[in-house]
Amino acid sequence: MRRQAKLELSLEINFGGMTSPLGCRVLANRRFVQYRLKSEKGVQDGLSDGSFPIGLDGRGFREMAPSADAYWLGLRRVHGVGPRVARLLLERFKTPERVFAESPEVLAQTGIPRSTARNITAFRDFDPLERELCELPRLGARLVRWSDPDYPANLRHIADPPPYFFVRGALPNDSHSIAVVGARAASEAGRRMAQRLGFELAGKGFAVVSGLARGIDSEAHQGALDAEGHTVAVLGCGIDVMYPPENRKLAEAIIAGGGALLSELPIGTPPIAENFPVRNRLISGLCLGVVVVEAAEKSGSLITARMALEQDRQVFAVPGSPLSGKSRGSNRLIKEGARVVDCVEDVLEDLAPQLIAGGLEVAPSMPTESVSSIPRQAASSISMETRVEAAKAVPVAPELESNDTKTLLNCLKDADKLHVDSLIEGSRLNAQTVLNLMLELELKGIVVQHPGKLFALANPSAARQL
Repeated sequence: MRRQAKLELSLEINFGGMTSPLGCRVLANRRFVQYRLKSEKGVQDGLSDGSFPIGLDGRGFREMAPSADAYWLGLRRVHGVGPRVARLLLERFKTPERVFAESPEVLAQTGIPRSTARNITAFRDFDPLERELCELPRLGARLVRWSDPDYPANLRHIADPPPYFFVRGALPNDSHSIAVVGARAASEAGRRMAQRLGFELAGKGFAVVSGLARGIDSEAHQGALDAEGHTVAVLGCGIDVMYPPENRKLAEAIIAGGGALLSELPIGTPPIAENFPVRNRLISGLCLGVVVVEAAEKSGSLITARMALEQDRQVFAVPGSPLSGKSRGSNRLIKEGARVVDCVEDVLEDLAPQLIAGGLEVAPSMPTESVSSIPRQAASSISMETRVEAAKAVPVAPELESNDTKTLLNCLKDADKLHVDSLIEGSRLNAQTVLNLMLELELKGIVVQHPGKLFALANPSAARQL
């Protein structure tokens, strides 16, 4: 019989910022214990919810079971697991605990790369996630999970919903939410228009969603507050980071007014540029439609508008002077088919079918004229006939086709079968490009499509030579 190392357990814990003689911490009605295990092999610190699984680690220490919420956070911290892959796994296994309990072979059967499956089973860095969860009460924040009843219905229906997000405040009914976004360096006329739209939309019972940025975003939030309505700010930083700093009072007013701050990013994440385009899909995903007020030609608001179209949301734009660079982006949206907005009635008229239904969960439609009009969330269910027509309608430049084809083939080499959403996420290509190229590869006999939206190399050894 193997002799176990003698362990000394000491409790060193902080309770609400004060030392607790009981050595415990309360988080969301659950108790957490911060422990220090000592043996002749060394010292190990950690955090536990009181669950002590059997078995010792390599140094003779008893390992503590991660809490259920730590598994949720861990799912997105695994290298290779983005929102699309997380959704695939949750739809198959229902809970993150079950995901982490499965073998790499079973995980790979869902259509994710084998390397990602191995990363999931090898993940052990749960202690920092427990500490992150313990910060939520101090911040006045909570975790909203994919499985929670108050997870926004509109957001659940996009192609790449976050498996969880942090929220401060109260989430309004997202079936009556409209986004108002635009330039940070807005003109005085643009600011007035954004505040007016925020005020009138909130006055008619809509929640106004924006990004808490300077300029148009701030004015839209303030307009909703002036109407004593609800507004939601989706952050491009951690829920504990205030950016821009001058909007701290506005953020607190949003929460006090019955609205919310929302972020899918880890606590402490700074507001770096790469966070904001990803954040924008949540702004549009929460809403029935997006109104763009002043946007330059390369404005982030145009990214939000593009994502809204991909999510099959309505896009509106306020026209501006052609002599102003601040309006070139929004004017271009109008040329491309966005609805012109002069007043809030323009928005209500266009959304009337959804509003009459009341509490409607937005269902994506399936245009077939060209692949450019196909929403990304519908990409995995498009018929062969539609894909053939789409491929004919939108030719791909040869040099781009070559590079993108190699990217897709490289993704397929790491899996027996790969789900189309894994291909989109792993290749970082948009849905229409992936659909075009996969169809061409099918017609050439290089890949085959299996039931369940899975793709595989027809001849792996031959494909490696391409």
